Amino acid sequence: MDKKTEEFYIRLKEELDNSNAWPAEYLYKFIVPSDSHKIAQVEAAFNQMGAVIKTTQSKNGNFTSISVNVTMNSSQQVIDKYLEVSTIEGIISL
Repeated sequence: MDKKTEEFYIRLKEELDNSNAWPAEYLYKFIVPSDSHKIAQVEAAFNQMGAVIKTTQSKNGNFTSISVNVTMNSSQQVIDKYLEVSTIEGIISL
């Protein structure tokens, strides 16, 4: 992980800990190319977690936004999940 990315996650962890009492609901937002395999990979990352997942295809159909509302146990668990899905080609975390 590069220095800039590492600093981002350190700041995110501090902000999450300052604004949440854990466990807490967290809303992830991602954009992926409209490829059923990539969408399935994101959904699989949250499988068995009781997540509410909503997908919306872009107007031209090239991209799909994915919102995942899920209860997480800690700020580190939130970050670990971001790192897990970051390996999906073309994913953008918002």
